[in-house]
Amino acid sequence: MSPLRVPLLAVLVSMALCQYYDYDYQPVSVLGPSGPNCNQECDCPVNFPTAMYCDNRKLKFVPVVPTGIKYLYLQNNMIEEIKAGVFDNVTADLRWLVLDNNQLTNAKIAKGTIDKLSGLEKLYFSYNNLTEPIIPPSKSLDELKMTHNKLSKFPSGLLTDKENLTSINLQHNQLTSESITGAFKGSKKLLSLDVSHNKLKKLPAGVPSSLEILYADYNDIDSIGAGYLNKLPSLQYLRISHNKLVDSGIPAGVFNVTSLVELDLSFNKLQSIPEINEQLEQLYLQANEINKIDMSSFCKFIGPINFSRLKHLRLDANNVTYSNMPHDSANCLRQASDIMFE
Repeated sequence: MSPLRVPLLAVLVSMALCQYYDYDYQPVSVLGPSGPNCNQECDCPVNFPTAMYCDNRKLKFVPVVPTGIKYLYLQNNMIEEIKAGVFDNVTADLRWLVLDNNQLTNAKIAKGTIDKLSGLEKLYFSYNNLTEPIIPPSKSLDELKMTHNKLSKFPSGLLTDKENLTSINLQHNQLTSESITGAFKGSKKLLSLDVSHNKLKKLPAGVPSSLEILYADYNDIDSIGAGYLNKLPSLQYLRISHNKLVDSGIPAGVFNVTSLVELDLSFNKLQSIPEINEQLEQLYLQANEINKIDMSSFCKFIGPINFSRLKHLRLDANNVTYSNMPHDSANCLRQASDIMFE
């Protein structure tokens, strides 16, 4: 029985539709006693003996993990400390480590614990008190989640050999643009990066060209570097809502790339609609200061095969109404089934 209840494709789709994604953990009903290879403070279902469930037990420290355990659930406790030796039996075998909703700090994580987990694939470390990232040596790591901590820096080089890493979630921390410079180099297969709710003044630099999803909502971004998206040929979903973007901070054509499917620029300070590519399907511009609608933002040419593929366009909470739509809008936006002004 595999513990991976949500395939990677389903994870990426859910992240594209919803800003926040949690691992799909469902408590397992234990019929009868736990398996023989289990810590007495936890449960190891007899039909799933490689998993140890220690969640919701008011634990203050991580119990010793016995040989054979691959999936360890420790969320929703009061864990303040990870003592040396607790993972000695599973340094090469542990695949999942879930530590969400505890009280861990960097100072209370002993050397020789997480930094010895050479086979770890998923590390969930959200809702703790970390000020620096904790990265295992495992080259198999594919998902890293450290949201709702106190991270103020992410030193470069920590992910250099993480070639299988596909998803990084760092929202709700205290990261600045300078503190993450070069942080994501080396992650050649990275598909999703969420740095929302931080203190960034610009989009993260040095992200790999494999990236498909980039969320940077709720930061202090006021401009986009010219050619930024040209370095990300696979990017499909870009969200920069709730920032400080102004017209002068958006170079001409910066969003005119064929890969984008969704672009969210809502809750900024834009006064005009930036140029987008005809392939874009979702554009969110609500709650800006837009006072004009120019069809050249959507269509350079209009013809039988030249038109915008835009399906959803939000312009509500701006200074325009449906009466501001140009006469040729129906030809350009012929696939738009939902244009919202109110």
